[in-house]
Parts: sequence; structure tokens; C-alpha cells
Amino acid sequence: MTYVVTEACIKCKYMDCVEVCPVDCFYEGENMLVINPDECIDCGVCEPECPPAAIVPDTEKGMEQWLELNRTYSTQWPNITRKGEAPADADAFKDEKGKFDKYFSDKAGVR
Repeated sequence: MTYVVTEACIKCKYMDCVEVCPVDCFYEGENMLVINPDECIDCGVCEPECPPAAIVPDTEKGMEQWLELNRTYSTQWPNITRKGEAPADADAFKDEKGKFDKYFSDKAGVR
């Protein structure tokens, strides 16, 4: 088992999860984070730290697409080891559904 970041992170990117990860397996895209499933040690400490509940075990039903997305972009986006600033409008998008089709960006995060 590993944990994956789902569409609930898109346009929120709070990054509380990054601070608690003991193996630094988060990678930053323009408007979301992903977890490298090959680096994740399944400790689960990130899951409760995520305000929009975007982090879930890959064993939950329907997580195959998110596992693949996390695997793909964790090899393309930069590793992030420290919490950054969430977008100013993150709270406005926190509970929105269908964010992937509307907002997903495959661009890497820029600091």
C-alpha cells in the first residue's frame, strides 16, 4: 500500500503534509502535489494533515488513476521538503468537485 494525492488537492495545495513526511516523497506541480509511490513508506502521517482530505490509501476503490498520476508526475516535478504558502484562494476551492477536468496542470511547481 501507498498513499496518493487526489483531485481535492488541485488549486488548494496547502502543503501541511510536506512538513510531516519523514521520507520527503512529495513533489510539487503548479497547482497540486503528488506522492512518489515508490518512496512512500506507508506511514500515513500525511493523511490527517491534509485540510481537504486529498491524501488517501491507494487501496481505496477507484484509486488506480490517481496512483498512476502520482507515479508519473513525481518523476517530472521537483521534490518539495518544506511547506510553502498555499494559494491565497485555496479555501474557495477546498470543497469543489470535478477539479481535475477544470483545473489540472501538468506544469511543475515554481518557487
